[in-house]
Amino acid sequence: MKAQPSVATARLTVKLLSLTDAPFILELVNTEGWLKFIGNRNITSDTEAQAYIQRILENPNITYWVVQRNEQQDLIGIVTYIKRDYLEHHDIGFAFLPNVAKNGYAYEATTAVLEKLVREHNLTYILATTIPENAPSIKLLQKLGLGFEKELEMGNLKLQVYGAAAVTLKLPQTTALQQLL
Repeated sequence: MKAQPSVATARLTVKLLSLTDAPFILELVNTEGWLKFIGNRNITSDTEAQAYIQRILENPNITYWVVQRNEQQDLIGIVTYIKRDYLEHHDIGFAFLPNVAKNGYAYEATTAVLEKLVREHNLTYILATTIPENAPSIKLLQKLGLGFEKELEMGNLKLQVYGAAAVTLKLPQTTALQQLL
């Protein structure tokens, strides 16, 4: 699923990832939280970040949105929607810069994306994966209405899978969102 229009909330604009976002992606994938909870992507330059973005853009099973604060016009995070081979349904994910943590941005952006997917693409079920040590992500997944389903072993990594039917997700009213062209 590609080419989804952007969405906006009162504080945020959530738009599709593009090659021009390389400096931000370089910063994000090298944060302590990304390295600890998602893994090292070995991206050390804008050129490598552009190549990483290009691989994402070329994969029909992956959609990344970048999250921008409206007032400051700065990029602060991403929301991802991925169909993984080892999962029955799409996986929602998110990552944000540490300096914007605990401001509700991840919840706001993720709910905006989920609402759009439910409303426009008939999303019926959503999954999310995380490692057991990622307490902040688990807390957000639960706030979104996803519940623990199972644990998977991927190589030497344990992943916890959370999921929910779209009708049980805890999403704000769609009237709070406005579509952008």
